[in-house]
Amino acid sequence: MNEARAADRAAERATREGLLARAQALVETVRARSDETEETRRLAPETMQAMREAGIHRILQPARHGGAEAHFSGMVDIVEAISVGCSAAGWCLTQYCSHNCLLGYWPGDGQDEIWGAVPDAMVAGVLIPSCGRAVRVEGGWRVSGRWPFASGVCGADWFIATAFTEGEGVPKLAQMHAVPKAEFEIVDTWHTAGLRGTGSHDVAVDDVFVPERRALPIDATKGGGDAPGCAVNDAALYRLPAFAMFSINQSAVAVGLAQAAYNDFVERTRDRVARMSGKSMADYSTAQVKVAEAHTAVETARLLLHHCCDTGMSIAERGEIAPMPLKTELRAKATMAGKLAADAVDLLFHLSGGAGLYDRNPISRAMRDINCIRGHITQNWDVNASNHGRVVLGLPSADPAL
Repeated sequence: MNEARAADRAAERATREGLLARAQALVETVRARSDETEETRRLAPETMQAMREAGIHRILQPARHGGAEAHFSGMVDIVEAISVGCSAAGWCLTQYCSHNCLLGYWPGDGQDEIWGAVPDAMVAGVLIPSCGRAVRVEGGWRVSGRWPFASGVCGADWFIATAFTEGEGVPKLAQMHAVPKAEFEIVDTWHTAGLRGTGSHDVAVDDVFVPERRALPIDATKGGGDAPGCAVNDAALYRLPAFAMFSINQSAVAVGLAQAAYNDFVERTRDRVARMSGKSMADYSTAQVKVAEAHTAVETARLLLHHCCDTGMSIAERGEIAPMPLKTELRAKATMAGKLAADAVDLLFHLSGGAGLYDRNPISRAMRDINCIRGHITQNWDVNASNHGRVVLGLPSADPAL
């Protein structure tokens, strides 16, 4: 048994390393299209096609449908790599990766329908139940609503519409519904200060029938192996407390973005001369300290994310349900990783002086994008830290999804 498990892990590592190599090979491809992505407010078709062909969005997809079914850290590595080239591409990719993982919790026949015809499907989604309603009907649900912030939806084959259930004798539950591209409408709303290329438009669904096999209550994703999908996917990945892990996905983008900003700043600053003093910028001790602080912040953020992945996977591999203090701790630590990455970009932006204000300087876009990332609920330090603190202090969690 131990030998078989070791062989499985070796195969998983090889697959994970192979996908990471593919992601790293795509960095220049996505970087070359980043200006087009910014201008058109969606990922360039060439970027989408390159990612699809590389299969990197399948890092957390169940193996029975051709996915890598890898350790959660595999997603962090791949998303960070792509985000170094283009944060918008990384942001969309992390949605595709996380939703492929989430669909692994779905009923097996629902997974078969979604991936049967298109095994490499791109899946967007919004997990805000207050935006929609799902009315119980025979065989499933009639779903209606309008959801904002649907990142990557322009290139998506499916959309996860989260809504509150209703109907005679039906308890009010937050539930996710997989809707095919032909049955949802993209509403062009994404005119923003940052992450412009993510195409995070609104999505409208008007009284669409969703069969039972393509619906899943959020309560089924809290970990431990109770999800319907665990009957066909026995990997630890689908026993994770899904919503406790979500801050990791977005923070992986922040780390890649911060790493790119750091790389570019160091390259520019080594030979930069201050206009007023004529002194080398590299000679200023204040610049030296802040560069060191930015570097340390990015490295620490990366360590935190991998620590969260290892901790969550360890619990899932033992078939245990993470206790609430640990769930809130995972959210807080992963959010802190994003905060550290954002702090690094702040430091580098202020060090850039007036030169950093120009759009031609990458630090300008980095500052806009990192502040847009900060707006995501998984990156809100006050929300996630306060929930962890209240649980540590003996109060119930304020987040029902955990």
